[in-house]
Amino acid sequence: MLVVNDPGAVDSSGSLSALPSSGARVLAFVAILVGGLCGGLIGYGFVDLQCTGDCDTAAAIGALVGALVAAIGTAVIAVLVLRAMGEWREILAEREDNLPD
Repeated sequence: MLVVNDPGAVDSSGSLSALPSSGARVLAFVAILVGGLCGGLIGYGFVDLQCTGDCDTAAAIGALVGALVAAIGTAVIAVLVLRAMGEWREILAEREDNLPD
């Protein structure tokens, strides 16, 4: 017997909810923040290594662009993972419903 081990997955009427669990959403948000931070550091370092003289503005722009690109990329992956989790939960529930009694 397969059991969905997520109390937030089933609402009070017994049907599946499309909303991921709060733990999964928090983890996705933290991953987006960490990805953005890493992208910002990489963007800053990339511009800082190539620039000579006063490069504060260019390094800040590099950090901003790197942070945005990395955060958006991480957000896309996080959304895909959360959707896949929802589909997986639905498949498990269908299999559980189709088990012979």
